[in-house]
Formats: sequence, C-alpha cells, structure tokens
Amino acid sequence: MGHRRGRSRKRPGIHRISELADVSIGTVDRALNGRTGISQATRSKVLRIAKQLNYAPHPAARALARSRPNLRIGVCIPEEIHFFYDQMRSGIFDEVRRSEGLGVEVVYRPVPALGKGEDRRLRSLIDAGVSAIVVTPGSPGAVTPLIDEAEQRGIRVVCITTDAPQSRRSSVVCVDAALNGRLAAELMARFAPVRAKVAVITGMLEAEEHRLKTDSFCEEFRKSCSGGTVPAVIEAHESERQSYLKTAELLESHPDLRGIYVNTVNCLPVCRAMHGSRRRRQIQLITTDLFPEMLPYFQDGTIAASIYQDPYLQGQIAVRLLVDLLSHSANAPPARYLNPGIVLRSNLCLFREAGIPRR
Repeated sequence: MGHRRGRSRKRPGIHRISELADVSIGTVDRALNGRTGISQATRSKVLRIAKQLNYAPHPAARALARSRPNLRIGVCIPEEIHFFYDQMRSGIFDEVRRSEGLGVEVVYRPVPALGKGEDRRLRSLIDAGVSAIVVTPGSPGAVTPLIDEAEQRGIRVVCITTDAPQSRRSSVVCVDAALNGRLAAELMARFAPVRAKVAVITGMLEAEEHRLKTDSFCEEFRKSCSGGTVPAVIEAHESERQSYLKTAELLESHPDLRGIYVNTVNCLPVCRAMHGSRRRRQIQLITTDLFPEMLPYFQDGTIAASIYQDPYLQGQIAVRLLVDLLSHSANAPPARYLNPGIVLRSNLCLFREAGIPRR
C-alpha cells in the first residue's frame, strides 16, 4: 500500500456528495455550513458522507459561504433554432436551481441566432462584471479576442456545443464534432448502396462545429462506402426557408442522390421538401438530435437515424464546471465531450425529448 502515498487524489466535490446523499447541491451547502432549512436527519447524512469522502471545503468555498456573494454566470446562447436551444436553456436553468445554495445567478443575454451579435453580447456581459460566461461561438474569429479578455480579467469562459479553439477559454462542453460526422458517415454507408451519391446540408461553415462535422463526414463516407461520393455540401445558414428551397433544388438537380446528412437541428424543412418529392423512399436521411416535431418523420420512415447530442445535459455540465471552478477552485478539463447517441425508430422511447411513455 505504501507505493500509493505519493499519488495525488482528486478531492471529491459537493456534486459527488449530492449524488450519494440524493439531495440538491443547495442542501449539501446548508449541511456543510450549518445553515437552517433542512432536517437534522438530512444534515447528519450529508455530514457522514462528507466525512467518508474526506471532504473539506476549499477556503474559497468557506469564504463564499460566509459572505454569500452571487456567482453571476453570463449565458449567451442562440434563441434559434429553438428546438435545440430551448433544451439547452432548460438544462442551464435547472442546474442553476440545483446550485441555489451557492448563490448562483444567471445573467441571460441570448442572441437571435448562431453568429448574430455574439460580440456585442459578450462585451455587455464582461462590462456587467459577471463571474463566468457560457457562450456558443458561432463566429469564433469575432469572439476570440473577447473570450481572451474575459479570461485575463478572471472571468472563466466555457464554450458550449461549438468551440472557439484558438481562444483561451477554460473549457468546452460538446459532442466531438468530428466524431459526430464520422458516426453519421458510417451509418450512411450502411444504409446507402455502394457508389452512392449523398449530400450534406449544414448551417454556417464558419462555425467550428458545422465545419468539423462536414469535413469528417465527407472523408469518412468516401472511405466507408465503396465508390461513394459527396457531390454537394449546402450551407443553409440555419434558415428554414433556405433549407427548404435548397433541399428542393438539390433533389431536382441530383436525380441519383441516395442520401442526405443534415448536421444541424434544422431538419424539418428538409423533411418537408422530401415529402414533396416522389423519391423520398429512395433517399436515406440522417439528421441531428431529437425533438417532438421529428417523431412523425421517424414513424413514416423519412428519417432513418439521428445523431443525438443531448443539449439539456450540455447545459447542465457547463454550469457544473463553472460552479466548481468558481466556488471550489477545481481544475477544468480542456474539453468535456459527451458520447453521441444514435436515435432510431426502435429506441425513440428511450429519449426524454420524444415524450413517449415506456411500456
């Protein structure tokens, strides 16, 4: 046993105590700091678990408990496409409520759509004196100097869903975009025939996430499908109208098309355009994520599969990282990658977004 003494052990945090005690983070904070509002039985359970884990609050956390300042987290995410970002926002605010005992407060400054006015919103959050920022950088070149300024001022920044990789941000929470694209390509190669021609419909290639998904899909599909090609990559800029019109044009101009990969959540106009085509049954459609409006298209076979990124969990994890960074001086991993899921018609009931009761 002596050979283990020199190794550093990761200090357990209040999130681990919260999980083991099956109580909120706020309840753990009340128990550890002798506050009222919880039962004696709950307090005893929390303290017993903390002792078993050899948990001792960091001095910064003790100071926080005494002075009770707010941890003001600025949130700058898009409002559109709401199917995706509504779920992310719910994850963020639910986690903030779980951390109420630490005085976490959200300063919400959304942008209308990805890449629209992020620099102005970030500037307003920095000037508002927030402690940390969660941001979805649609235009990484525009926001990187602001992220660097925030970090230099001690404002910790976590990117979410897509990254600003050249910035000094503290961390990123997302599904690995390159892995996402490769996974979609491997599925497409299994669904489509050999020498198949397939297309990619993306949002804005300036966004790191969209670019990586597109590049990795094209590379992997050519490897995985014998003779397969990707004759068209369509940038639809998250616009429903553009997505519909450009998909209709794609179907008209490529009569031999056998697959479409939509690597943003903006798949409904693509589904509608396919419904207006006689060739719907000939084309394998792989989409991104899941929301209730997609269910009819799964059930009638329009969507063959979707790559699930769990935006709700992304929002939760981003807040947890920042709470640990600010209140417990924890180290942030450079990236926190979620494992992408594969949604098929047979497993729809396993995903919260489908809202289908399990049998």
